Amino acid sequence: MIRLGKLKVVRRRLLQRYEHQPFVSLLAGLYSCRWKRYQRQKTEPGQCCCKLKEHLFFIVLLVAFCLSLVFLYFWQEAKNDYNDFDWISYLKVGYWFLWSTVVLVVAAVLFGYIATLLILAVCLLSEGQQLHLHWSHKIGTVVVLVVSLGALGALSQLWKGEWDTVRLSFQVTAPYLHIGAIAAMSVLSWPVALYFMRMSNAGFRVLILSPYLAALLFLYLIPLGMYSPCIRAEGTLGPKPKLIGHRGSPTLAPENTLLSFLKTIESGGDGLESDVTLSYDGVPFLMHDSTLKRTTNVKDVFPNRTNDNAARFTWDALEQLNAGTWFTKNRPFSSMGSLSEEEEQRAANQSICKLSDLLQLASRSNKTVIFDLYMPPADHPYRQTFVNRTLEVISESAIDQRQIFWLLDEMRLYVQSVAPGFQQTYRMKAPVKDLKENNIVKLNLPYSDMSQEDIRLYADANITTNLYVVSEPWLFSLAWCAGAHSVTTNMVQTLKRMDTPMFLMTPEKYRLMWILADAVSVLVIVLVFLLHGWRERGLPCCPECQENLSSGFYNTFKTEIDMSASSDSEAKSLPTTPNIREGSIGSAEN
Repeated sequence: MIRLGKLKVVRRRLLQRYEHQPFVSLLAGLYSCRWKRYQRQKTEPGQCCCKLKEHLFFIVLLVAFCLSLVFLYFWQEAKNDYNDFDWISYLKVGYWFLWSTVVLVVAAVLFGYIATLLILAVCLLSEGQQLHLHWSHKIGTVVVLVVSLGALGALSQLWKGEWDTVRLSFQVTAPYLHIGAIAAMSVLSWPVALYFMRMSNAGFRVLILSPYLAALLFLYLIPLGMYSPCIRAEGTLGPKPKLIGHRGSPTLAPENTLLSFLKTIESGGDGLESDVTLSYDGVPFLMHDSTLKRTTNVKDVFPNRTNDNAARFTWDALEQLNAGTWFTKNRPFSSMGSLSEEEEQRAANQSICKLSDLLQLASRSNKTVIFDLYMPPADHPYRQTFVNRTLEVISESAIDQRQIFWLLDEMRLYVQSVAPGFQQTYRMKAPVKDLKENNIVKLNLPYSDMSQEDIRLYADANITTNLYVVSEPWLFSLAWCAGAHSVTTNMVQTLKRMDTPMFLMTPEKYRLMWILADAVSVLVIVLVFLLHGWRERGLPCCPECQENLSSGFYNTFKTEIDMSASSDSEAKSLPTTPNIREGSIGSAEN
């Protein structure tokens, strides 16, 4: 037993000398909390990467990674509509907060954590180490799995239309996601090849290689089914879409205020978009919400009327409200940036804007105007005549009728007879024949209805298409490539600076990128498999080196044993009597 213990000590010393791997120790420590070398277990030829329990949990880790990736990608691509999400949340909870940013941070943290674990696992597998995920990481993996699954389920129910945004995003990001996926699969070939070559059982080999090759083949061929309007022949790109400020420039100034529309004009916008409500005494004013509590200080001025419909206030009452302090206090967009002290003061001193003021500004600056006109409540004095009253205000403003894009369907024929110069605009797709019969010259569609074929079909009939609300550069690029005539946007100042669409490339360039990526991937994967096959056969190209290495290790091992045994013998031969001097020992020997 004592001899066996000594052999173990010697073996540990030798392993520490010849297998001192700080990188592997770090990997195993982070993944398994096994920081000491002798706590690790290396896979031997014919062994699986881990025990059945760990194998199953590795699958759970993969599922959690995929779900967290989908969650993060979904939410990142939904950035265009964060303000809508925050507005819906405001209606639910009653106070304003950038919940969209919180969700983004949570999604990024979950993905970052689970991606780190997966990278550690792949690195350990590449080093031939067995996997032993620590119990705390197992709990964390389950948490990521449950949260990601729950979040995707909730978003699919409450915001299912946003999946259309994800679908559209693939039209511009798919070529680059494809390259990234090919690169990841090429890197993954290292551990796959290692365990494929080490397995002696043919069934296990098939089990390892089949799903990998199936996924690889799918990635190699998926470009055959890809479509993107931004992959087009040189010289076929249409003109840049015109920019219509959504409620003005709501990231630079309070929405639906004169300052907001002035910022749109200063930024080079081509049109102004708003929402119109009639006051109780018949004054059309700009307000998006049904109540005043989000964008005014009605709670302070009229505390008992906070939840009243905005149309129930007279214009005298509306003039008493401040429509700017909420903007500087709540900062409704995460992309607002910092405002100077002068801008803060100017924004905080805005009031509710009348439609007539907007029309006069548009007339002076020669900008088009498009607005939603809301029907007043049932007992409102102008319930039946709100269209007539709005037409009167437009007529009194002396704006050119051709600058007005008329959206409301109600009384459209009457409006055409009273104001034949209005650009009649429709809210949804319809047969060209029906649109022409109703003198429709423009479609105002949500960007999720974007279709290059439909846009071209309507354009051939002299019907232009406006898409709303398009604020992210990638989405604007897609609308540009698809041929949209104009977009309604929160970010006129950003989109105005774009000279060309993002991700624009010719079919020839994309084909070259695709073929090169696949070819390089095949070459790398073949070389990796050949290298592992060569290594696992014991380096047959240089057998004498292997023999020298083995004999050297054996000699060192034998020397360590002899040294250990010699040390032990010397220790036993020493006298145990205390207080004996060296000289005494020498005398005795003599």
